Amino acid sequence: MSTDNAAHSVPGTGADPVAGAGPAASPGGDAVAGAVPAPAGIARVAIVGTGVIGASWAAHFLARGLDVVAADPAPGAEERLRADVAALWPTLAGIGSVHAGSPDRLTFTADAAEAAADADFVQENGPEREDVKRALFARLDAAARPGVVLASSSSGMAATAIARDCTAHPERVLVGHPFNPPHLIPLVEVVPGKHTSEQAVRTALAFYTAVGKKPIRVRRELPGHLANRLQAALWREAYSLVDRGAATVADIDTAIAYGPGLRWAILGPFANQHLSGGSGGIAHVLEHLGPPTEAWWRDLGDPSLTPELAAKLVAGVDEALAGIDHTALAARRDALVRLLLAAKADTDLP
Repeated sequence: MSTDNAAHSVPGTGADPVAGAGPAASPGGDAVAGAVPAPAGIARVAIVGTGVIGASWAAHFLARGLDVVAADPAPGAEERLRADVAALWPTLAGIGSVHAGSPDRLTFTADAAEAAADADFVQENGPEREDVKRALFARLDAAARPGVVLASSSSGMAATAIARDCTAHPERVLVGHPFNPPHLIPLVEVVPGKHTSEQAVRTALAFYTAVGKKPIRVRRELPGHLANRLQAALWREAYSLVDRGAATVADIDTAIAYGPGLRWAILGPFANQHLSGGSGGIAHVLEHLGPPTEAWWRDLGDPSLTPELAAKLVAGVDEALAGIDHTALAARRDALVRLLLAAKADTDLP
């Protein structure tokens, strides 16, 4: 999940709005020949809300050669943002993601409307509260030029709800949900709302592609969009297995990290299932393993996240990671993710 729910407070498409964004890039961060061109004219991005996700987005866009104007009314927000961008810059440079960019192209205001007024694309990163987002997007919609896409990083809310108080151009509001952290993980889920125009969707998909992301279009508004729902399905059964005493937290992490997770990081579940079927492909798998799979589905757990289960999960994680520095662990994980993305960029994998 990826919104700046608690980091800082938040200020309250004809697609010609990415000049200066450079060529589109592979997920590993290197520019690739023949990539999808960016929409003409997107040179300045507004980042509204500068917590963890907002700072990561800001660093990514700056590295891609864009001007970034950030908005957040929280005391000390500008200083924290500039420190966060500076801390992320060596990582971006190390993975080849800096394309004529500079942290010096970052400007700051406490006023979200002021940031949106001069922007060619707006990326909002506020709390996961409908009332806050509705009020904020009403201000952004009133301030931004017609045709400028207003994208929310919301990890689970619908664009239709977010745009409910937008009276000027609700057709340019959509969800552009990144995976945390946006400067490293390529996925962006683009989710249009009931009133979102096809032009806004095309602009967002082209823009995210041009700045090195891997966008997908989610074709129905659902709580949690797509990837978070898939994660939630796995967590549901993992929590149930711990609750039933079938496995420890460490066992489940090992099962995924050293089992299907290795393949899932290379290809998705359908492609892997197809390959597992040999010459018969996924049709063979469904024919021969479909009935037992349905029996497994019927036996899957339906846990409630009671205080007792939550305590059991926390204790299991504490035991599994005892004596391990969490910051160092996250850094080692992210270093391996960078190596994987670089290796994938040198292949023709889908």
